[in-house]
Amino acid sequence: MVTDVVPELLENIQRDFNAAIRRSVKLQRIQEMIENGTATYKQANEYAIEVGEALARTFQVYIKSETLPDGKMYYNIAERVLNPTLRNNHIIVAQVSSQIQEQLNRSVGLGLRGIEPPVNQLRIDSIINRVVAEEEFDKVAWILQEPIVNFTQSVVDDTIKTNVEFQGESGLGPRIMRSAHGNPPCDWCRSMEGVYKYPDVPEGVYKRHDRCRCVVEYYPGDSEEIRRQNVWSKEWSGN
Repeated sequence: MVTDVVPELLENIQRDFNAAIRRSVKLQRIQEMIENGTATYKQANEYAIEVGEALARTFQVYIKSETLPDGKMYYNIAERVLNPTLRNNHIIVAQVSSQIQEQLNRSVGLGLRGIEPPVNQLRIDSIINRVVAEEEFDKVAWILQEPIVNFTQSVVDDTIKTNVEFQGESGLGPRIMRSAHGNPPCDWCRSMEGVYKYPDVPEGVYKRHDRCRCVVEYYPGDSEEIRRQNVWSKEWSGN
């Protein structure tokens, strides 16, 4: 009889991931900023990277050829492990991002709640299908590293897109700004830098390649000026 490795595998991953989240000083710092109303989407992106890296590390520890039947990631294993863990990352980051969105709304006098985006199941399915495509898991182990961080970052981008579209369709003129980061940033990321006002927002603004650390920020309302908040005084000023 073949042993079902999923229950123990999932238990170990969830236990270590939860422990990493609880002891993260960076996440604690960002949570404090959220509670005192000074967090922006820059902090949401940092939060997502930290959560994504925590999950990727636990995958690296527990998911390897020697822990899988015949050294292969079978679909029934991938689906039962990756679906709940990636969906959990989505829930964590979507909640944080929508909280920050709501604070940004209030800061400019908008009584609108932050909207959480739906889970991007297509991206999860793509990761699952990729890791089961090889006979030897070691050949695709990298899929459960940086792409996991990228997936988690995309939750922040999806939150921005969802709220921009909602406010834009409600008659407001929200703006988003993308700034390139890297050492150095690639030509494509540099080409996407800029400030965009709804509805003139190219789809590429919300996309990112592996190891992309570009920051997408959101400016609610319909002011003709981009406004930035001073994190200490909480006062807003035009750019």
